[in-house]
Amino acid sequence: MAETPLAFMCVTFVVLAVFFVVDLFVIGRKPHVPSTGECVRHIAFFVVMALIFGGLMWYFAGAKPAIEFYSGWLTEYSLSIDNLFVFVIIMSNFAVPKKLQKFVLSVGIAVALVLRGCFILVGAAIISRFTWVFFLFGAFLIVTAVKLVAGEEEDEEYHENGLIRALRKVIRITDEYDGEKLRTVKNGVAYWTPMLIVFLTIGTTDVMFAFDSIPAIFGLTKDPFIVFTSNVFALLGLQQLYFLLGELLDKLVYLPLGLSIVLGFIGVKLIMEALHGNSLPFVNGGRPISWVPEVPTWLSLAVIVVAIGGSALASVLKMRSVEANAR
Repeated sequence: MAETPLAFMCVTFVVLAVFFVVDLFVIGRKPHVPSTGECVRHIAFFVVMALIFGGLMWYFAGAKPAIEFYSGWLTEYSLSIDNLFVFVIIMSNFAVPKKLQKFVLSVGIAVALVLRGCFILVGAAIISRFTWVFFLFGAFLIVTAVKLVAGEEEDEEYHENGLIRALRKVIRITDEYDGEKLRTVKNGVAYWTPMLIVFLTIGTTDVMFAFDSIPAIFGLTKDPFIVFTSNVFALLGLQQLYFLLGELLDKLVYLPLGLSIVLGFIGVKLIMEALHGNSLPFVNGGRPISWVPEVPTWLSLAVIVVAIGGSALASVLKMRSVEANAR
């Protein structure tokens, strides 16, 4: 159940809608390569807004929802940064012109918001009726964490999925871009431009991202409002972050390890919650297991901050060490 006043929620939705319209469809519609200064200003603005929003949550709803928001936002933001690796590969694979990449990212982020919103609604409905789904969410996150540690998620080469391969067989697609257009005409014949494939690729990739992010955030809070706002603030400014990090993305060598710790922790936390409120007849006779401890909200935030902050710091130190040895 939501613990936040309805008026505060309504104002939040309006403000976030304005943020997204300006960020994606006003600024994002300008096909250009943003400067470092522009990227830093945008990212700093949205980070500060997220911190202020958490403070307002604390004031209007209490400490627990605010800490849940900060935990969810940091987790989703870290997952979004990790997902930028895939966006870089997609942009490179389809040779998207640099000046059009900002527009492509804007559309991709908008699609991600819609998809995550749908997943959040479905997830909240399922969780309210079937608490045993925490077992599945927890197991999925633990498996994902193991794959990250093993390096199975780090594929430096993009592979088209079945949908894209099938589409190429049934429609005419040119190899040349025509600005932001999806359709173009060559020698009197209408063709789809590669932009269509790029959008579909980004969209289908966003679906896979949602399978990681939504179970993770529901492991930190059951409030759909906090789940949604955490995801929105994680997506705002993501296109500027893409250009700011650029070539530095491949130097965040320890980020997957930090994410694996976070996802593994949340996975275990979900399973513990499922055991604490157990209703499955083949587990402890369908009775809750009362001795299973509940993980406090502050501990979740502490683990996330230490894991992500530590992996980022270790990556920076590693990068400096490599640069120093190269001189």
